[in-house]
Amino acid sequence: MRFHLLAFLPLALSTVLPRDDAVDYEGYEAFRINTHGDGGAVKTQLSSIDYKQWNYRVDQHLDIAVPAEDCAKFKQLGLEWEQMHKNLGQSIREEKQWKKYPGRKPDELPDDSWFDSYHPYEDHKSFWEDLHAAFPKNSKMISSGTSVQGRDLFGLKLYGSGNHNVQKPAIIWHSNVHAREWITSMTVEYIAYQLIEGYGGCKGSKPDAEVQSLLDTYDFYLIPFVNPDGFVYSQEVDRLWRKNRSSPPPGANQTCYGTDVNRNWPWKWNVIRFGSSPDPCEEDYRGEAPGDTPENQGMTAFIDSIAKEQPIKFYVDWHSYGQYILTPHGWSCKIVAENSEEQVDLAEEVQEVIASVHGTNFTYGPICETLYAVNGGSTDYVYDIAGAEYSWAFEVRDEGKFGFVLPKRFIRPVGEEMWEGVKYAIANM
Repeated sequence: MRFHLLAFLPLALSTVLPRDDAVDYEGYEAFRINTHGDGGAVKTQLSSIDYKQWNYRVDQHLDIAVPAEDCAKFKQLGLEWEQMHKNLGQSIREEKQWKKYPGRKPDELPDDSWFDSYHPYEDHKSFWEDLHAAFPKNSKMISSGTSVQGRDLFGLKLYGSGNHNVQKPAIIWHSNVHAREWITSMTVEYIAYQLIEGYGGCKGSKPDAEVQSLLDTYDFYLIPFVNPDGFVYSQEVDRLWRKNRSSPPPGANQTCYGTDVNRNWPWKWNVIRFGSSPDPCEEDYRGEAPGDTPENQGMTAFIDSIAKEQPIKFYVDWHSYGQYILTPHGWSCKIVAENSEEQVDLAEEVQEVIASVHGTNFTYGPICETLYAVNGGSTDYVYDIAGAEYSWAFEVRDEGKFGFVLPKRFIRPVGEEMWEGVKYAIANM
């Protein structure tokens, strides 16, 4: 999602920090402010305090995190607000109470207690390796490149019929492009687990005809961490970090690290003034040139190589938060995607299916019209250039109660509702 760092923050938030200097959010409070259709006026009132912006809909709300020393002053501004986190530091500590990953038994899937907590990055790697080991005849470990710091953008290809050389229409999903959106990789992991278990290809799995049909009809390419450096940084240093960990460009403020990988795709990179930022200190900084991040270069080459061999049926870039189903285009509110009506109609049906699981309501529609303008975004590149028939972004839970720091008790419900949603989507394309 697009968020700007609009007010002064301690220098430590944007510099390279040793692990023992992790950003401390103790005493920070998070709020959702009702803008009453005038976000500019609200920001003017906020100009006297320090805050970190999370989510902004100019006509609806503004979500912010306020340091302890400014909370009392904020509450005296006369704004209409709801509390998101009373003590953000405490919420983060609770979120980081990892459940130990026990691995798996021979020929079996990992225990699904995995979905009872969040996990450190190295455990995520082990989990995906174990998924592959449990389903060796119908899966293949894949890579979509490397990160700035040399981490593998690993993933898993899932397929039916026992022959990964049989080219079927492709489904490509990836997550954690934005480091702080932890729920997204957990959701993709939940869906991968359901696909493997439902195919019935490993000990203790439960064959399901609907799932078997999915894997026999499509090849699934799942990349859980497009931004592994940022994800690790969000776990070890700054929980609210968004971008990758690229160095500041020459001549720029040398304290401002990172590029927004989802504003760096080499398509309509800077076509709209407010669709991204040229400032390395902003959270939607698009980079110095189209596709100049190694993460984006790897993903672009990976997706292009698939598109040359097999049609892309369904692409999803998983994000949080806000509860949206977003279709092309982001770079223009006027240029309509060729099959926009079909995509939006299906998105409407999918949001009804999602709501039927736990009552979670999603908003749907083209990105630019529904949310905001986006330059250099993934869904537009994969639709316009790679030729995907359906190219979406999901913004999963929540709607604004907890924001990025979503308690672990929501991991399983989010997985459950999104699993039902994507099953319906694929079956009705």
